[in-house]
Amino acid sequence: METPSQLLLAAAAQLGTISDAAGRQLTVRRLTAVDRLRLFKALGAELAQNPPYFGMAALAVSVVDIDGVPVPQPQTEGQLESLVQRLGEDGIEAVARLFELSEPVRPGETATGN
Repeated sequence: METPSQLLLAAAAQLGTISDAAGRQLTVRRLTAVDRLRLFKALGAELAQNPPYFGMAALAVSVVDIDGVPVPQPQTEGQLESLVQRLGEDGIEAVARLFELSEPVRPGETATGN
């Protein structure tokens, strides 16, 4: 059972829900510092320094449920690859799109990043 504080922190970290092209509902949250630390550990030193690999891994790990079914955070490289395979291109692209939509525009930038 979660404490009220844990529930508040979980709600604050939740980014939202998005549908992918396959029609699945993906619930996504922002990774915490501990989540990123665990991801580094699961990937190992070499893969953690590979920006494209780490980026895709971070998108996958940010998914907390698919169609209301909880997704446990991967603890190994093999579990991470299984999650990426489960999400597929449709899921990864949807998660990336949700992060793009949620990022605030910084002063001096336009919505297109210029």
